[in-house]
Amino acid sequence: MDVKIRKYYTFVEDIKSDGGKEVEGSHKRAAIAVVFENPYAGKYVEDLSAFSDWSASITLDLVDRALKAAGMDKNEVESYGKAAIIGGNGELEHGAALLHPTLGKPFRAAIGGGKALIPSAKKMGYPGVAIDVPLGFKDAAFVRTHFDAMEVRVPDAPRDNELVLILSVTNCGRPHPRVGGLTKEEAKCEDGLR
Repeated sequence: MDVKIRKYYTFVEDIKSDGGKEVEGSHKRAAIAVVFENPYAGKYVEDLSAFSDWSASITLDLVDRALKAAGMDKNEVESYGKAAIIGGNGELEHGAALLHPTLGKPFRAAIGGGKALIPSAKKMGYPGVAIDVPLGFKDAAFVRTHFDAMEVRVPDAPRDNELVLILSVTNCGRPHPRVGGLTKEEAKCEDGLR
């Protein structure tokens, strides 16, 4: 598939304080968005595997861009998430094809592993629409301290004939978790759940 990329957009949060209390250690969240022309906009196409193949092929580069922007090493990554925004002439299934069949394996490889399901979100949108990229601990989905989300929006995307693919990584959970439940220190990290 010949993909015409219009732009990359990078987001980095470096949280120093939350709720009036300073945050201990490094608390970084990064997301990378790639905006590109949707070759299937405005028409029904039965086989969407070209989207899956393309998203898998660009994942290593996207994660590398996000890590470099945040000054993070892949071994620091604790949480991850993915999302897609589909312009008005596309369909939700275009986002599903980007996110689900093949993107997980290269995403995990880019961060040195990950046993848990990669949380995802997709929506139809317009230029500047926000999406909350869900985040979860990479090795155990039930680690409650890392249940989170990162809001991402690209001011001029997606246009009607575009798609936005977003990958997010963090080196932390929420700044001051205190609602109980499984912590990363308690997780067995064997089955991707607990």
